[in-house]
Amino acid sequence: MFLLAAPAHGGERVSIELVLAVDVSLSVNDIEYALQMKGMAAAFRDRDVIDLIRQHKHGVAVTMTHWSGTFEADQPVPWQHLTDEASALAFSEMIDTAPRRALSNFTALGHAIGFAAHLIDTNAFEGDERKIDISGDGRNNTGPDPARMRDEAAARGITINGLAITSDDPGLAGYYAANVIGGPAAFVIQANDFEAFAEAFRRKLKRELSPKIAMQERARP
Repeated sequence: MFLLAAPAHGGERVSIELVLAVDVSLSVNDIEYALQMKGMAAAFRDRDVIDLIRQHKHGVAVTMTHWSGTFEADQPVPWQHLTDEASALAFSEMIDTAPRRALSNFTALGHAIGFAAHLIDTNAFEGDERKIDISGDGRNNTGPDPARMRDEAAARGITINGLAITSDDPGLAGYYAANVIGGPAAFVIQANDFEAFAEAFRRKLKRELSPKIAMQERARP
């Protein structure tokens, strides 16, 4: 089982630490994987997103993970410090060219949360806000209980937000609301299918980067 590390202290200050945790299990085919990557990359090229990054005095530290089964989680895009258009565009290129790894038949949401929290706790940054942005198309079916891992991460001051792709499971957004999201102002965004992922992710990212919006009451799907 994945264990959370003790938080690191004394790192470079940033306004937000953000982990983008992407489901790459075998329920996601190559076309659907490409739609996720292209949608995420496009979001960091969006003018509104770039403007929001600029508004943060200390910038935004962001990384991307791929997750599927209990031990299949990795970090194909390392931590980057985004402060302006050039750094946001460079990060979008890293996402666009990230190789697909970590394939498994299983969906280990709890392990994905634990791995993302570990990356936050052990990086070289110290964020005013700490967030995990987890997206997927299925319910947990192996590994630690996602609700327990969510609660452990939230106790460390980490907010977990969700993007539920509901093409195969119309109730997945409700499952994410009950078992995955947690922390201050946590919320779920629903994408009806992978074709709708890009717009849903863009809206989600804008909300996570917008201080005024992020403090609204916890949303329900």
